[in-house]
Amino acid sequence: MRVTVRLFARLRDIAGTGELERDAPDGATVGAVWASLVAEYPALSPYEKSISCAVNADYSRFTSAVADGDEIAFLPPVSGG
Repeated sequence: MRVTVRLFARLRDIAGTGELERDAPDGATVGAVWASLVAEYPALSPYEKSISCAVNADYSRFTSAVADGDEIAFLPPVSGG
């Protein structure tokens, strides 16, 4: 199946793009998609414990299943005043 991955802020900077297309096996989870990104962009790894994720604009968990055509967003924590 094919999914769209959206990356924001520092994650986008690391990958060099804010949107990626990825193939994922049937039954894949958000966590599996994240793991494939970390394999390609190891500098993403430190963010795993602090990022939020969403599937099709609904906040989700790493254990959530993904389906063909889903959009998966990874959002790092933000700071500011």
